[in-house]
Amino acid sequence: MAIHYVKDGQVVTITIDRPEARNSLDLEHFGQLADSWTRFRDDDDAWVAILTGVGDVYCVGADLKSFIPRVTEEADKLRAGGSTQTVEGSRYTYAHSLVAVLRDGAVHPDTGEEFTLYKPVIAAINGICAAGGLEMMWNTDLRVCADTAWFQLAEPRRGLFPGGGSTVQSVRQLTWCHAMEVVLLADRISAERAYEMGLVNRVVPRDRVLAEARQLAETICKNGPLAVRACKRSAKESTFLPLKEALANEMSYSASVFMSEDAKEGIQAFKEKRAPVWRGR
Repeated sequence: MAIHYVKDGQVVTITIDRPEARNSLDLEHFGQLADSWTRFRDDDDAWVAILTGVGDVYCVGADLKSFIPRVTEEADKLRAGGSTQTVEGSRYTYAHSLVAVLRDGAVHPDTGEEFTLYKPVIAAINGICAAGGLEMMWNTDLRVCADTAWFQLAEPRRGLFPGGGSTVQSVRQLTWCHAMEVVLLADRISAERAYEMGLVNRVVPRDRVLAEARQLAETICKNGPLAVRACKRSAKESTFLPLKEALANEMSYSASVFMSEDAKEGIQAFKEKRAPVWRGR
């Protein structure tokens, strides 16, 4: 099992443990990671997830020796809808890889429905974050980075296209020139430069990465879970909507949260000068 899932309180830590392949992912490991996200999504008592790697590598994306050659050879079949068909010798499909990296619009092959995750995800970037690892990082919400880590969208260097969302997410999350620095230069970006660009929230010594990520997770857990998920969902959906529609969409979530039991508990706890007890309803 190269993908570890550990729940401690309301925080889940998912760890990529494949050091012999620099924490790259083949079909089985993409599938295991997709399973982990589904498990996290469906657990009402799991509020925040932390994604990290082992050693000095966070993730370098798809395995160039096993996964990419298969995709290249079967590109026509995948384009024709074969991505949701189970691969011979495995219980997973190529579509699981899109769920694994939390790509917007990914369809879960087990249900045929679009996979959405509105619970917060924190990237604890312990080392090298390159290619598909960087593409996966776009889909996290908060990012803690080791001072020894570096980033690289390496696909163009190999004549490949970064189809995991980088050409879309980079221009939505960064300024235009910073986005182009990532996707056109395809060069290494230091931890310090990543912080300057707004790519990460924190830069800390490597032995402090998980602790810092955990602290952020515990801070989130002080907030009402319904409110947190509604905030993320409204923010995500607003990127696909015109301003007027986005504001109307936001108002609908505002109304539902204000009518919740948690909202009443938050006000009562404030009056009684105590910590709230969230029920998630």
